[in-house]
Amino acid sequence: MTFNALIVNKDDDGNVSQTIEQIEVDRLPEGEVLVAVDYSTVNYKDGLCVNATGGLVRNFPHVPGIDFVGTVEASDDDRYKAGDKVVLTGWRVGEAHWGGYAQKARVKADWLVPLPEGLSPKQAMAVGTAGFTSMLAIMALEDHGLKVGDGPVLVTGASGGVGSVATAILAKLGHEVAAVTGRPESGDYLKSLGASTIVPREEIGEAVKRPLEKETWAGCVDAVGGEMLARVLGQMKYGTSVSAVGLAGGATYPGTVVPFLLRGVNLLGIDSVMQPFENRQRAWQRIASDLPMDKLESMIEMATLADLPKLGSDILKGQTRGRIVVDVNA
Repeated sequence: MTFNALIVNKDDDGNVSQTIEQIEVDRLPEGEVLVAVDYSTVNYKDGLCVNATGGLVRNFPHVPGIDFVGTVEASDDDRYKAGDKVVLTGWRVGEAHWGGYAQKARVKADWLVPLPEGLSPKQAMAVGTAGFTSMLAIMALEDHGLKVGDGPVLVTGASGGVGSVATAILAKLGHEVAAVTGRPESGDYLKSLGASTIVPREEIGEAVKRPLEKETWAGCVDAVGGEMLARVLGQMKYGTSVSAVGLAGGATYPGTVVPFLLRGVNLLGIDSVMQPFENRQRAWQRIASDLPMDKLESMIEMATLADLPKLGSDILKGQTRGRIVVDVNA
């Protein structure tokens, strides 16, 4: 039995190639569950893996794809049986373990989550790791006291995958959403997702001038980090929280501890890779109930395995918008 897969290789001279090949099921890595993949998606990490940069992939040849959704074909674990629909995000699949840029994948049963009722496979991958991370970030803000009516919630990097989904969910929940973007042409798109206010990146991306500024935001989902995160922390209302989900603006934090000490601001780290099963299931159930599916559809760009080399480069340059769904069988 053979199937199509995107194979990334790196030779001894460091030259990287990406080719679609027909491979045997026997070449798949070990795992209890064999899945016929329906869809995958494209995240920033996928761009790194497709281009073999960033040190995420250590062994070649490799099949990237950190997310996938599909149908169980065979299972040695009692939790899953042939015909079950399942979703996978995280667990270093697509990095250290072959991933979803193929028509079949074999993984550990512990890494899977049943596809929740109310979500189609295509919608699940329109969500993917980006949307899953968005939901984890919002749940963390809620767990630390965020309520509708507390004030505007800021979303940085709002045009990207995490930011787009966060904007749509927060707006559906009834929050006033302020969306930060460096692309003026994305304003109408973000307002269509429910953003009340568009904040130009240059207004909030400067280095911190004062450790504390006017109390403005009731919560924040931050996908940027760097100087913007430092600036935002000084603008948070008393006792509120920032969920940190990304570092598009840099991994360093050029700020002070003053917002934590004088305003009781919380900085919440959000990891989507190693989340325990119970919280994964909770997040996926919330996605099914709280993400407006009409807004999700407006974010989707469809792609095939053949499109992935270009898309992998585009996402690293910040040249993608919304969510890319990869039909691995097209």
